[in-house]
Amino acid sequence: MGKQSKYVSRQPDENGIIHWSDEENAIWRDLVERQLIHIPGKACDEYMHGLELIDLPRDRIPQLHELNEVLEATTGWQVAQVPALIPFDKFFELLANKKFPVATFIRTREEFDYLQEPDIFHEVFGHCPLLTNPAFAHYTHQYGKLGLAASPKERVYLARLYWFTVEFGLMQTEQGLRIYGGGILSSPGETEYAIHSDKPERKPLVALDALRTPYRIDIMQPIYYTIPSADELFKISDLDIMALVREAMELGLFEPKFPPKDAA
Repeated sequence: MGKQSKYVSRQPDENGIIHWSDEENAIWRDLVERQLIHIPGKACDEYMHGLELIDLPRDRIPQLHELNEVLEATTGWQVAQVPALIPFDKFFELLANKKFPVATFIRTREEFDYLQEPDIFHEVFGHCPLLTNPAFAHYTHQYGKLGLAASPKERVYLARLYWFTVEFGLMQTEQGLRIYGGGILSSPGETEYAIHSDKPERKPLVALDALRTPYRIDIMQPIYYTIPSADELFKISDLDIMALVREAMELGLFEPKFPPKDAA
């Protein structure tokens, strides 16, 4: 992806077990405990149900085979151990084969509140519960197949759709605003901001609009797109997404709702 990470993923032993240190397990425990305070009444029902199914350990980082047992039984997915950063080709290839990449490192105390790279807490706590949901799992699988066949320029547009759904998607439900994006669900600050702040725009998701919307990874989001339920992801999967990508490329991007990075 053209970036370097200071983190190095831990490798499993010959039995597939990753030996985490006491401090790494303690960081996991503290991250989970903190976020479990923030998500009730804010995370969508589909996520909360998945969290119950996966039954993550609180006191230690889960082993990948523990996650795979539940994911395989519910939607046929698996998680796959990867380095801290992987090329887009590998990312799409994994999703296209119903394997969700999980970088096997966890943030340090110094970066406890915010980390640009997706660590095991972000991937597992943020995303894996929803991979037990058929609609979310199908959408992610279809996305992987599209990305694998796409050109580099098309992938840049596809990344925006992923960002505004899988990472930072909201639901406008009968019970009120709820979160399904893993980038929000793994961040206490953004969990509160996405639901309660009057600063961001919240608009019903139109796939073409999401493909044309610029974003930045290092700020609170100025815009969120909402869907009514996870089942809406089935409908989005049935769209001719690549035709929409080509249309978005012809129309161009919307004006950014944030300042340039060096002026922020």
